[in-house]
Amino acid sequence: MLWTIISGLLVGGMLGFAMQRTRFCLTGGFRDMYVQKSNKMFYALLIAITIQGIGLWVLSAIGYLHLSYDSFSVVGTMIGSFVFGIGIILAGGCATGTWYRAGEGLIGSWIALFMYAFFAAMTKFGVFKPLLDKMNSMTVAEADMTQLTGLPYWLLLLVLTLVTLFVVRKELSKPKPKFAVPTLKPKFTGVRHMLFEKRYHPFMAAVVIGLIALIAWPASISTGREGGLGITTPSAHLVQFLLTGDGKLLNWGVFLILGIFSGAYIAARGSREFKWRLPDKITIRNSAIGGALMGVGASLAGGCSIGNGLVATATMSAQGWLSLIFMILGTWFMSYFVFIRPMRQAKKVAVKPQTA
Repeated sequence: MLWTIISGLLVGGMLGFAMQRTRFCLTGGFRDMYVQKSNKMFYALLIAITIQGIGLWVLSAIGYLHLSYDSFSVVGTMIGSFVFGIGIILAGGCATGTWYRAGEGLIGSWIALFMYAFFAAMTKFGVFKPLLDKMNSMTVAEADMTQLTGLPYWLLLLVLTLVTLFVVRKELSKPKPKFAVPTLKPKFTGVRHMLFEKRYHPFMAAVVIGLIALIAWPASISTGREGGLGITTPSAHLVQFLLTGDGKLLNWGVFLILGIFSGAYIAARGSREFKWRLPDKITIRNSAIGGALMGVGASLAGGCSIGNGLVATATMSAQGWLSLIFMILGTWFMSYFVFIRPMRQAKKVAVKPQTA
């Protein structure tokens, strides 16, 4: 049990620290693909997936682990991921983003986090479980893309690697802005500057996130839990533990998410970015609704932006890639109402001719 606590907190702490310091935000990345026509953060996600995938291939080749696949509901994954995508735009962060932003002191993220964990528990173990069971019984398909396509894992991974290298090279070859961006004088020096102040390129952040995601596998396996990073089920288990006091629910995943919060808190404190921030009424409303949709959506989809979007994709799971697509579509759908339509309405008002 002691090693479960230590390893979970360590991996989670590294992830929370890295994501807070690098501002690695998948919600913003998916949104920017539509709103700002920028794919940089999506390409960063591909880097993290590829690094983890290569590592898993090596671990599988040496016999350290065996990747297993469960069947999944196509309809449940599509609907759940779309709903999850809507939720993360309203909540202002995905599952992991909500955990690490709560560590920065954002009250809106605390609200979204509570609703996310509570509704995930309701869907997985409570009054919404009949809905989950119904979804899971519909259009069940094989998740293993090797079985579906007949192509070996290494070949699928090679295709992903080549695509990732192509888009990254294309992004890095874009001409840089001619104007100089003013930089502030560093507050810290040496190691403290590197840890708490220096800004990192999203691609560098992706390398770190990918390596942490890979480390999570042997760390988790060493405690008897075969799997990688996961946020939704551990969040639901934490709620169950708080309500029932059942110590059996305190597994590696629960300590992982507590580590994410702790690591983000340390990073925010160290960089002097921690501050309690109370949102306005609209943000409180959106955070609550968004968190609830995240909890239900991730449960129906069998994972969130980390469990499906980062981990399952690296294992070449059809569920992971299908979920990622519909997650992005959900963020685009909600981004239209939150960002695009208000901007268009504001432009119409600005160009409206003045009457005498």
